[in-house]
Amino acid sequence: MITTFIAIGNSRGVRIPKPLLEESGLGEQIELKVKKGEITIVSAPAKNNSMIDTQQLSEKTLGADWNKVEEDIAWASLQ
Repeated sequence: MITTFIAIGNSRGVRIPKPLLEESGLGEQIELKVKKGEITIVSAPAKNNSMIDTQQLSEKTLGADWNKVEEDIAWASLQ
């Protein structure tokens, strides 16, 4: 497909037709790779540590919530 650049402020952009985007499977985040004479658009690499971050956050939150007097009272009423 041949197309032209469009002005976007001081930058330039390219309109990518919806059918091409759907076929490509690209998500919201992309990475631009540059070599002389070409620019390639690829899916942005997924964060491998997102699950670890979530687990650490959960542990911190649980630790703060778990050690409250109200929690002891609530659990005692269930026994």
